[in-house]
Amino acid sequence: MASTRRPSSRRRVWPKIKLLLLVCAIAAGATALYPVWRAANPEPPDFVVRYRTDTPASAEAAKPSLELFNDTKKPVSLSDMTLRYYFTADDDTAYAVNCVQAAVGCSNISGTVGTLDKPTDTADHYLEIGFTADAGSLKAGANSKGIDLQLFRVDHKKLKQSNDHSFDAEKSSYKESKAVTAYRRGALVWGEEPGGGGATPSPDASAAAAPKIEVPSGVLFDNFDYLDAKDPALFKHGWLVRTSKGGPGIEDTWSADGVTFPADKDAMGGGQVLQLRASTDGTEAGTKQASLGTAQSKFREGTYAARIRFSDGPTSGDEGDHVNQTFYTIGGKGSKYSELDNEYMPNGGWGRPGPKLDTVTWYDHKTNDRVYQTTNESLDGWHTVMIRVKDGVVAYWLDGKKLFLSNGKYAPRADMSVNFNHWFIDLPFEGERAWDMKVDWLYYNANETLSEKEVQAQVEGFADTGMNYFDTVRGSQ
Repeated sequence: MASTRRPSSRRRVWPKIKLLLLVCAIAAGATALYPVWRAANPEPPDFVVRYRTDTPASAEAAKPSLELFNDTKKPVSLSDMTLRYYFTADDDTAYAVNCVQAAVGCSNISGTVGTLDKPTDTADHYLEIGFTADAGSLKAGANSKGIDLQLFRVDHKKLKQSNDHSFDAEKSSYKESKAVTAYRRGALVWGEEPGGGGATPSPDASAAAAPKIEVPSGVLFDNFDYLDAKDPALFKHGWLVRTSKGGPGIEDTWSADGVTFPADKDAMGGGQVLQLRASTDGTEAGTKQASLGTAQSKFREGTYAARIRFSDGPTSGDEGDHVNQTFYTIGGKGSKYSELDNEYMPNGGWGRPGPKLDTVTWYDHKTNDRVYQTTNESLDGWHTVMIRVKDGVVAYWLDGKKLFLSNGKYAPRADMSVNFNHWFIDLPFEGERAWDMKVDWLYYNANETLSEKEVQAQVEGFADTGMNYFDTVRGSQ
């Protein structure tokens, strides 16, 4: 019987080794090629930013409009998100920002301008947009919809945007833009930072989540970061520039020409102010008065405060005019008429000498039924002017000092608007002259009567978090 030889163990193992080596080679090749394949086939991002603009490279303001998409499978709190728009500052001037409109409401949008630690040829600054807790959540697959912004120099010179990292004049309709970055709790989740940072946050990005921004209910705050009297944000934020006929002062002379927003070194944060200019050549035809007020009458009890620069002398021309620099509230008609006035007259008026501040509570304007007190002193310079209304008592304050109390029938009986006016009581002589009244910020709190120090602390807190404007008073748009 012929013998059979069993295959050696080496013969049996060798095919398995070859198979294993082949698998390892394939795996190694796949591992080496994976980054190349992944680069060509990236995973869809969790967040996407789309951008558009309608401005040319040279413009009075950058006007980026942004949309944030949540492509995750879960809702995301907007307060966890920040967006950055990068630009190159033209020189050392300060920049201002405002929100024109947003689906979540401009009262829920913060805006700050920061400086990059590592500037590039196309970016040394950025505009950072944040969201308050009241902005809510962005649902899975949802779009924040347009957030229309304005970025401009406080000296109002034109911007040169051609060398700005995030500017793209060709994107006149919404398109994805990786030149605008998005962060979630401080981690980069969309876009490419100047210098190429696109995978992990650079040192310029927030190392941790930004603090939650919360604004109190029943509060209006505005630091007047606007371009001019025609700025759409001014009207979207509830302000009206008066051009209508009537008094007080020289009737039918109210003009938008005197409402401007110049830079001022004494403004909070070195920004800009509301300036109201009353000018005349001594004739009614050559006179212009200035006024800015809220469109809505929704203010009554609480704390009114404004930082105002009164002027004892004209910016140009001769002294001596009976000008009235006024911070006041007004509303209601007939039996509901209500008016609370702070009227500063550096040269007096109505037969009474100045300088003087009249604090006045009105009951009936037609019958001249009012109570008032006069503070006879110069107020040339900056002051914090306050009106506090609670339980039928009206208190007028100046720089933390109580000036006057009124109560009883003189308490407000209707909701009122808030206004700043600068006008001429009369025209005593000829010649051209111009007077300026300035306002740094306005604060109103419907829920509390606060001290000057408490108001100042809140105002500084709003400015520090980029809440340059918000309105959470009932009846807000």
